[in-house]
Amino acid sequence: MGENKRLRIAVPGKRVRVIASGSVAGREERRGPLGDTFDFHDAGDDRFGMPTWERAESEMQRLAMQAALKGAILDDGDLDYLLAGDLMNQCVGSNYGLLSFGVPYIGLYGACSTMAEGMLLGALLCGSTARRCGVATSSHNCTAERQFRFPVEYGGQRPPTAQWTATAAGAVILSSVPEDVDRLHGSFEISVSETLAGEAIDAGITDMGNMGAAMAPAAADTLERYFHESGREPASFDLIVTGDLGAEGSGILCDLLAVHGFDVAPRHTDCGLLLYDRERQDKHAGGSGCGCSAVVMASHVLRNMAEGVYRDVLFVGTGALMSPLTVQQGRSIPGIGHLVHLEAQRRPKGEIQ
Repeated sequence: MGENKRLRIAVPGKRVRVIASGSVAGREERRGPLGDTFDFHDAGDDRFGMPTWERAESEMQRLAMQAALKGAILDDGDLDYLLAGDLMNQCVGSNYGLLSFGVPYIGLYGACSTMAEGMLLGALLCGSTARRCGVATSSHNCTAERQFRFPVEYGGQRPPTAQWTATAAGAVILSSVPEDVDRLHGSFEISVSETLAGEAIDAGITDMGNMGAAMAPAAADTLERYFHESGREPASFDLIVTGDLGAEGSGILCDLLAVHGFDVAPRHTDCGLLLYDRERQDKHAGGSGCGCSAVVMASHVLRNMAEGVYRDVLFVGTGALMSPLTVQQGRSIPGIGHLVHLEAQRRPKGEIQ
């Protein structure tokens, strides 16, 4: 870890703010500790009024982006780009879900790291030629289970290291327009101050029931490179949040970084551990899926930053870069970890809505 110097910290060329977010969750997610923070939820069968689970996931992305636009008091045409992805083949959840917005669309695949990947790229776009970018990601337990593992009706037994794919979607609006500060809610404005792209790392893990172990080495590599280059220590941050390593991967991450002299445990948490009550809801190692970190960031983390609870946050989105075919062929699972540094600054009283 830490030897590749090609992938360095990138700072947007202009100040890029997170001006709004939108969050959508399923029934199980609503029952979790963050249930009251989501903009929309489905209290029924997680179909969101759609005839199939795949179409339900697309509807979740549409609702999340619609909520973010409403929060920013913007229309579709005010966005220069939409950046989005999901876990389904060819990212059809995003393709269909955002079709009605009529905005230039960039499809992404970073597995569970897609939200961080989208925010990283969106911030760099807004820091150069774009004014505003929308970023959205989603996952659905039923679409992911039957694509990557077994038919949902099979009811296969999950090992203790397995994570529960979240039925959730999250969206954010990034802006480099100075006047958009007037669109903000809360006492603090949130900026993307730095980004660091991850490097794909293959630790030789072949167990689909232990995604945390596959992704943790990549998250550790990204964080170690960031600490070395920035000169900052883990203790200087209010929160270091990964998504989604779960309980197994979080422990491995802390152990790997401790070997290299970085104690992240006091500041670290994981979106997969925040979304569910693991004991009461029986989610084994916690949550996962593109929508897990997206909905936790769009609701819990960003809203707490807007109120000043967190002022300095490192968000490392982690993904397992495999497909059903590579797993069936017995190949190992590479991991990736993309970093976004978020900072909250108090707004002048006259600007607070």
